[in-house]
Amino acid sequence: MTGTWKTVELPSSESAIALSGKQEENLKLLGNLTGATLVLRGQEVLISGTTSQIDRAIEVVRTLEGLWQDAKPINQVDIRTAYQALNVGRTEQLKNMHSNSLAKTRKGEEIRAKTMAQWKYVQAIRSHDMTFCIGPAGTGKTFLAAVLAVQALQSDECEKIILTRPAVEAGEKLGFLPGDLQQKVNPFLRPLYDALYEFIDAERIPILMEKGTIEVAPLAYMRGRTLSNAFVIVDEAQNTTPAQMKMVLTRLGYKSRMVVTGDVTQTDLPPNQMSGLAVAERILRSVDGIAFCHLTKSDVVRHPLVERIVAAYEQYDGQ
Repeated sequence: MTGTWKTVELPSSESAIALSGKQEENLKLLGNLTGATLVLRGQEVLISGTTSQIDRAIEVVRTLEGLWQDAKPINQVDIRTAYQALNVGRTEQLKNMHSNSLAKTRKGEEIRAKTMAQWKYVQAIRSHDMTFCIGPAGTGKTFLAAVLAVQALQSDECEKIILTRPAVEAGEKLGFLPGDLQQKVNPFLRPLYDALYEFIDAERIPILMEKGTIEVAPLAYMRGRTLSNAFVIVDEAQNTTPAQMKMVLTRLGYKSRMVVTGDVTQTDLPPNQMSGLAVAERILRSVDGIAFCHLTKSDVVRHPLVERIVAAYEQYDGQ
């Protein structure tokens, strides 16, 4: 390699693989962000470019040290988050986020907040009895809430987990689906089941549901109840009417916590019907004890293509 360049030596081949990513995609992204060129050679990262480009790339790599030092998987969201943290002087917060594992899945995979906004969301849930999280698909709204709900159940902070969402049709009619009511609404509740399966053995979930320790039900089932000693997750809340939203929020009982998630840009309500989530934010944003968190396309942690899809739709809607 000719020209100006520096080397970052990594402690192991596993660390090198973690930092560089599949086919060195992390290094390519880091190069795009900083203007430097990064190449992996064994356990060394060779960085070339101008002095400022090289120094910036090294700063980002060092900011991620808490991950690659232990060979923890690093993806492109981690790279972008580290770069943004440097730009706004929040590297200490980022290191704190990296050092705090939220949980491990049944497969032993470590779960942690991937972005600063996700970390703020986690902290809000831990410190508030009611938290709203608004953001596009793939930002971890429901998944992170489910992680903390399972944690709360396992540490006896609550007696049960209640997962609910409105059974609003997205181009389908419930009445035309086969089966009884529970079978009809199960497709709407599938994402909530999927989150639970990451942490609880599939064969245990029916037992816990039979005991009432875990309840997965459409929003209509919440009417007239008081939800005490529970961790309640209200998913797809953009599909509630203002009356439904008020109903479920006022179900909160003693020693309970509620997380409300949704994407106000993706409502399946009839035309001219206001979203209960949007109305709730306007009414409750200043109420003590309630937190509002907003995630954006930069917090998308699914396939990288999802972020580009969200961005394309945002641009189209703005035209």
